[in-house]
Amino acid sequence: MSDKPNSSTVDVSLNSERIVRVMFVSMVLFEVFLVLLDAFLNYGKLIEIGAIRRLSNIAREDGLGTWFASTQTFLAGLTAMAVWYLSKKLDRERLYVIGWLVIACFFIFMAADDGAQIHERMGTTFKAIAKGSDGLAGSILGLSPSYTWQLLFVPIFGSIGLFMAYILWKELGSSRTRMLVIAALACMGTAVILDFFEGLDKKHAWNIYAWLAENYELRNYTVWHFAKVIEEFLEMLSITTFWLIFSRQLFFLMKPVEVRLKVSGQDKE
Repeated sequence: MSDKPNSSTVDVSLNSERIVRVMFVSMVLFEVFLVLLDAFLNYGKLIEIGAIRRLSNIAREDGLGTWFASTQTFLAGLTAMAVWYLSKKLDRERLYVIGWLVIACFFIFMAADDGAQIHERMGTTFKAIAKGSDGLAGSILGLSPSYTWQLLFVPIFGSIGLFMAYILWKELGSSRTRMLVIAALACMGTAVILDFFEGLDKKHAWNIYAWLAENYELRNYTVWHFAKVIEEFLEMLSITTFWLIFSRQLFFLMKPVEVRLKVSGQDKE
């Protein structure tokens, strides 16, 4: 009996469009699942155990929703970083190379922000410093009736969003993909607007949540909670859409993807 080495190769073709489609649908279905989990387990009190209800509460920052949002944002950032790397290696136009680096860094920062609540805590810090001040900080603090973080970060995030929209619009030739960019930005913008209303005082004239509760005889908590759920869902849907866009661009730069596996073994005689 003798051993003879045996090896063979297997060609595996990857359908990039199918991969990104399955990824997108899977992420959206999971986001819908998180909303239903919140509605039935948390708000509907299907389970009375507080720990389980908090885990499924999308409105909280320490549940499954935050974990999922932070993870997928980080993965979207890594995908954008891969696009930047390939763009650099392919000697593409400098504007696009820099643009993809900015986009990648922005999404990676947002992933950290989701997990550590950076913008909320920086807003609270600024408020503590500026409160009672007669200087510039105090004047800035009085400009917004809602959350303080919006004064600091919305102009920055908005500027990066416009820059990102410009880069993606120039990069993407497909009108369908460009519509996805508009949809993703619209979802994120709507989430920010909902967050603005959430931060208003209950007696403020612009507080549509208080108006809904009063005119439709709803509990304040019910209106606030489901508005927050919609806000978080829109944020997750926006990131999922951006991830889809980044993945398509990555596969485009990679051209047809072919994976060749070499299997080695031994034949015994």
